[in-house]
Amino acid sequence: MSSKPNYHLNADDISQELDEISKRLVAARSNAEALHEFPGELPATLADAYAVQSASIARWPDEIMGWKVGMVPGEFRSSLQAERLAGPIFKSSIFEAEAGSSNRMHIYSGGFAAVEAEFVLKLATTIQPVEREYSDEELVDLVADLHVAAEIASSPMAFVNKLGPCCVVSDFGNNAGLLVGPSVPEWRSLPPEELHTEVIVDGEAVGTASASAIAGGLLQPLRFLVALCAERGMTLAEGTYVSTGAVTGIHDVTVESKATVDFGPHGAFDVAFEAMQSRQ
Repeated sequence: MSSKPNYHLNADDISQELDEISKRLVAARSNAEALHEFPGELPATLADAYAVQSASIARWPDEIMGWKVGMVPGEFRSSLQAERLAGPIFKSSIFEAEAGSSNRMHIYSGGFAAVEAEFVLKLATTIQPVEREYSDEELVDLVADLHVAAEIASSPMAFVNKLGPCCVVSDFGNNAGLLVGPSVPEWRSLPPEELHTEVIVDGEAVGTASASAIAGGLLQPLRFLVALCAERGMTLAEGTYVSTGAVTGIHDVTVESKATVDFGPHGAFDVAFEAMQSRQ
């Protein structure tokens, strides 16, 4: 499939029904309140789901400093005509993690929560929303660094992934935070097979893989995001983190869980979890 989105996005034309969904999703996150059903009729298209997301971004009192890019499950790709999806990561939920450190991240109690090992690109320059095709060489020049990281996927809705991509996109891409580890020296010249990671949850190895598991390579998620933001009229600021996808999979956690995300010579760090608190 093409990396370029093939749907039109116009948040200015959001319907009252979609706007109400945004209000209720934002309220659930703000109040750290579990939702036991989707708040309204589930958007049938990604265009509507991104319209909900855009309305929620406008309501959320924080600055976007990152984007998570994930894969659309295979069973939805034909009907949605999409391979990837994206959601914002806000400044207050991004933390740095040194190699060997222990860290605590917030998740929605009663909702969905998982930890994902990720490779994260940090943008070297601001990318304006201009619809054009980028070569690999041009994309590499847009990147300052590659970091090892852990995405915290969490939503007030325990069923968020079961309802599929339109639910995930509507709720900030099912993201609750990003733990950014050390940068990877000379990553441009490293074979993806050498960028290896393992995730351990409560003492059990739950996933192991390398960057070669990222469909299309490390630059493809960035290519998708640049095209998506161009269509949405959204600027990607210098210093923005782009999380390229769950390398070893999506690993469920709870507030009692302890996880280790190990990138071998590029660093390992521990993650514990605590319940998200109301912002009110």
